[in-house]
Amino acid sequence: MMLTHKPPRQPLFWAAVAFSLGLWTGVRAWRPPSWWVIAVVVFVFAASWFLSKRAWLGKALSLGAWFLLGAFLIQVRGQPPGELQHEGSRIFALADGRAVTLTARVMREGYARAASPQSIRESIDVETEAIASQGESWPVRAGVRLTIHEKVENPESVERRASPPGLDSPDLGSPKGARGTGESPVPTLALPLTYGTRLRILAKLHPARNYRNPGAFDYEGYLRDNGISVLGSAEVQDIERLPGFSGSRIQLWRTRVHASIVAKIHQLWPASQASLMDAMVLGEESFLRNATRTEYQRSGTYHVLVVSGMNLSILAFAIFWTLRQFRVDPAVAAITTVAVSFAYAFVVGVGPPVWRAALMLATYLGARLLYRERNMMNAIGAAALGVLIADPHALFGASFQLTFLAVFIIAGIGSPILEQTTLPYARGLRLLRAASYDLHVAPEVAQFRLDLRLIGGRLKRFIGNRLSLALPAILMRVAIGVGELIFISALMQAGLALLMAYHFHRATTMGMPANLAVIPLTQVLMPAAAGLGYISTTLAKPAVWVSGLALEGIAGTVHFLGGAQGVGMKIAGTSIADLRVAMPSLTMILASIAALALAMLAAQIRRTRLAAFASVALLFGVAVWIAFVPSRPHIRAGVMEMTTIDVGQGDSILLVTPEGRALLIDAGGLPQWMHSDFDLGEQVVSSYLWNRGIDRLDMVAITHPHADHLGGMPAVIANFHPQELWLSIDKPVGQLLPIVAQAQRAGMKVSVKKEGDQFDYGGAHFHMLAPGRDQITGSMRPNDDCLVFTATFGGTTALLEGDAERPAERRVVEERPGEAMLLKVAHHGSANGTSADLLSTIHPRYAVISVGARNVYGHPRREVLERLQQAGVKTYRTDVEGAVSFYLDGKSVTPDVALLH
Repeated sequence: MMLTHKPPRQPLFWAAVAFSLGLWTGVRAWRPPSWWVIAVVVFVFAASWFLSKRAWLGKALSLGAWFLLGAFLIQVRGQPPGELQHEGSRIFALADGRAVTLTARVMREGYARAASPQSIRESIDVETEAIASQGESWPVRAGVRLTIHEKVENPESVERRASPPGLDSPDLGSPKGARGTGESPVPTLALPLTYGTRLRILAKLHPARNYRNPGAFDYEGYLRDNGISVLGSAEVQDIERLPGFSGSRIQLWRTRVHASIVAKIHQLWPASQASLMDAMVLGEESFLRNATRTEYQRSGTYHVLVVSGMNLSILAFAIFWTLRQFRVDPAVAAITTVAVSFAYAFVVGVGPPVWRAALMLATYLGARLLYRERNMMNAIGAAALGVLIADPHALFGASFQLTFLAVFIIAGIGSPILEQTTLPYARGLRLLRAASYDLHVAPEVAQFRLDLRLIGGRLKRFIGNRLSLALPAILMRVAIGVGELIFISALMQAGLALLMAYHFHRATTMGMPANLAVIPLTQVLMPAAAGLGYISTTLAKPAVWVSGLALEGIAGTVHFLGGAQGVGMKIAGTSIADLRVAMPSLTMILASIAALALAMLAAQIRRTRLAAFASVALLFGVAVWIAFVPSRPHIRAGVMEMTTIDVGQGDSILLVTPEGRALLIDAGGLPQWMHSDFDLGEQVVSSYLWNRGIDRLDMVAITHPHADHLGGMPAVIANFHPQELWLSIDKPVGQLLPIVAQAQRAGMKVSVKKEGDQFDYGGAHFHMLAPGRDQITGSMRPNDDCLVFTATFGGTTALLEGDAERPAERRVVEERPGEAMLLKVAHHGSANGTSADLLSTIHPRYAVISVGARNVYGHPRREVLERLQQAGVKTYRTDVEGAVSFYLDGKSVTPDVALLH
């Protein structure tokens, strides 16, 4: 059917697109700012000149002006003020691990958590006033994220002290340590650390450090965006409270309200629900378990778990819709909605993403009023321009991209298609008894109304005249609403597939059914939890019951879908609820962008429904391609590659054979005494492999059972489904035992390698040198059981020593494996390895040390570095160069440092 609708004008949307392209170009092609300014002026004048003569050329030049303005703005905003640079360099000079005395004020409060059975810890942010060291003092203003430790004499009280406090009344003056419902006071640390408190702290500072691998999370940038220059640690007994208050009274009020709401939530809801309520309503993740985060990520509903633009949008929609139901003027409703949204963003205080969402909401509602709802895309463009002009770097954040793309999909593709399909029928349900209204609707809608009246006539004898038409109308409204929800949710999943794969390496195939249940329940949860619960315990009971029911529904949905591997929903051994994907190829990225653009154009032009649905089918096809078709790995054919991945103080080595087989030797990990939830296998090793386009491993090996070598292996096995596991231990115990059990459940072949084993694999030759075949493994010294082997291609050999020490190296020297051009230095450069005898035996030309920056062991030792230098070995270190790759072509070895690209 041909439609006569003309495509709407949306200049602000295209201006936002041009501005975004300018921002992207500006960070990649630096030019002097004066060049951009001159170009902007020229384009503006040219656009003005041609606008009345050749309108198409004038519009094109105006878009060029927006493009140039974006490039200019990103480069100007990207240069930090000189004062901040100066202060930053001063604090970095003192952040070398030495004990310094800080005079500071608390900027962000925290909640204590159990660090071990004998201690608790709390993380807070402070802003320094002065720093003193060795009798000298300097005025320094900088942000420090401080971790405070306290030892507890009675281990049984650790968990109780690490729980959130309760409140009987909203006493804004003392939110911590107050009395809860029927419980004794529950303090956090021995010293209350509330906003604005001035402190003198004896602390050790160190700069934040990214894992220096391609595709790694920019932790330094994240802290910088939140005003943090360095990290620090202190004991609670080394903190002294100073007189006076330093800070903003408004911010003090905000922190008190935030803390009292958290306390009230934990008073009204049971602990299992309170931690989720904290996260969903306030963005407070202190009490969430890591397993809960994983389930929400797998189900595609992680956006509900954290306070984000979506939560703010749901709250704003509920407020605006309610006000409009009471016939409040649209302008008053919009102003009220914006005011409440900004107040909510202020109270939760979770940072730039929610503020950007509030700004986009305000801009959108303002544009909606100005354009009288005629052009949603123009309103979205205005909102995006407002956000990007205020914060140009927001374009490169996942939160802005996901928020903007989600709104674009709904407004630019979903809504126009629904307007052509279901909306006429939904409107046709009005005044169903009035046959004269049939003349004002399309013929097919008039036929639809006639059919409903015929059905009503048949029902009249059973349910009476009053309900005979009402019931079919209600059922049709429900059916249309459910159909629209399914369509929009599926469209969102397809449209967001690229960003989910690019940023999170996930294909959330369960996102559509999960969101169908979660989003409606969240709309119930947010208003019910935000009101009466804080005012009165008695009045809050109905709201608590409703929100608790909704929360159980959300948690049940997420648990079922996020753990779908337990209900047989698998494809080739992989849970369809948790498909992990590698970095999309450039072809995939371009195809996804093209599919989104075609779908928008087809939906906006509205010439034929067939074109719109064909473009949507293409969008779904690209999403399936991203989810199920493997990317092409970024490897060099015909050579053997050995890459040491930067995992801090640990080992993880990617070995790619000449035939393209991918092997991972160790997977990093954190020692148990650190009591950290951070998973190096998931966050660092897997991220690097996905960034390389690798989504499958052929083999993994654990050289010996130490946490810094095997801690990340469970995540690697789950994500990359290797076929084989190599070990050096005959009878696994301790941390190794559950990994072996996981491998056996996954159908992997588990084999123990010993001295003398030789075999070809993927075009390379492997020769095992340790542990000894007659050696009893599983001793109290796991380093003596370490797997040591060579990998050879043609005339080039690499020797991988793991954490081998003198006994293992003596075996290698006695074995005399021949020359090895490349040496992976033993035990992170410890003094009990890399002997002079070994170096004189294998004659390496290159060596690499996998070691953590500022590690407590003093690795690599000076004597080891001196021995390598005296032997003429060019040595690389992961704490300095980050990930380092070596390519063995059979004749020579070529090093490649990723940071240099």
